[in-house]
Amino acid sequence: MAEPCDLSVPSMSNTSEYGVERAEVYPADCCRPRFIGRATMTILQSQMSDCSIPRAAPCAGEPQSAADERKWFALFTIPQNERSVVKHLDLRQIESFLPTCESTHVWRNRQRVKVVKPLFPTYVFARVESRERWAALRAPGVLRIVGNGRGPIAIQNSEIEFLRSDLYRLRLEPYRELVIGQRVRIKSGAMQGVQGVLVRKKNCLRFVLTLELINQHAAVEVAAEELEPVLG
Repeated sequence: MAEPCDLSVPSMSNTSEYGVERAEVYPADCCRPRFIGRATMTILQSQMSDCSIPRAAPCAGEPQSAADERKWFALFTIPQNERSVVKHLDLRQIESFLPTCESTHVWRNRQRVKVVKPLFPTYVFARVESRERWAALRAPGVLRIVGNGRGPIAIQNSEIEFLRSDLYRLRLEPYRELVIGQRVRIKSGAMQGVQGVLVRKKNCLRFVLTLELINQHAAVEVAAEELEPVLG
């Protein structure tokens, strides 16, 4: 499991919307004038208009040309704050995704109730570009963007699409056991090529998708003809 990278939220007192430190810009060869005439103001405005605003550094291992491409990242959240984080990300117009699953809860009066819970507790996925990462970090309830010592690490689109697909989404369940089995992949359909491990549970075949970055597993019941072995 990758260590959550140490991206702490910058102080709000001297930061811009995306965590870039604010600083008043003046020409390098002059001091700030106490009284600014019209001609001096015109020169300052002309020089300031040429200044570029610095952006957040691209992710570790990400080429500069792709720095602004939106990618999926795992956000590590305060426990039981996953839905709140999604709401705050929506307010910031950041695309997010919280995988869920259904379980049956039996109350003391023996009444059975279906409960919808996060599939991966304390994790929410957000699709952002490099300069939007600070906005995601500032959402209440978000602790870290998951990555390593070099920075955040993006999650493969195919894994997110598998979790979001209508074909599997309603049948997913958390898988807490040690994943040991044959390496397989889906051989047809929209999720063709997605790899996982084939296991048996209660005489049924389960395809287990592992998100190695957050060390979480999701299982779905599949038919043998949907899969093919991964050789080597």
